[in-house]
Amino acid sequence: MKHQRGFTLLEAMVVVSIITILALVAGPSLSIWLDNIRIRSASDALQEGLQTARAEAIKRNQNITFWLVSNNTDNQIDAGCELSSTSGSWVVSAGNPEAKCDKEPSTTLAPRLVAKRAVGDSGGRVAVNARQADGTTAGTSVTFNGFGRVTNATPIARIDITGVNDDVTYRSLRLMISPAGQIRLCDPSIGSTSSDPRKC
Repeated sequence: MKHQRGFTLLEAMVVVSIITILALVAGPSLSIWLDNIRIRSASDALQEGLQTARAEAIKRNQNITFWLVSNNTDNQIDAGCELSSTSGSWVVSAGNPEAKCDKEPSTTLAPRLVAKRAVGDSGGRVAVNARQADGTTAGTSVTFNGFGRVTNATPIARIDITGVNDDVTYRSLRLMISPAGQIRLCDPSIGSTSSDPRKC
């Protein structure tokens, strides 16, 4: 009597059906999980830019500004950049970088750029919303002085980072910038009465 090797057609169809069902069930939650990773990555990149601006202001003992700028492509900031309160791309410079974001870092040539990062580097598919201290007025920049304190009249006080779909519950994050120059990443979904240190 011969022993049969391999799979029968029926066995193969059952395995394919099970894999298809598992993919359909896990697909949406996997997509949300990936979006949450992008939110965290974009938040970390924005926090890095703010910390770079503050550290450079202290080091140089001069005003240095963190600017949110638009970019035409996800992975690079070009000369067509404009100030934007809804972009995850940023530039750190001593002068206004509008239409000059393609310049290389320099301490003498305008806009005296220190660092820059396009949103595609840290995570696309995120929604960014920068606001001033009143919580409703859009903000595009925050300037730090040589003591690391915020000096401009209408600075960004908070940056909310979330996913792009309104019908999905993401793990959104918020960056808070105090007048003293303190930069803090927090979770707005945690209630204000909680003792959790991650609360906003």
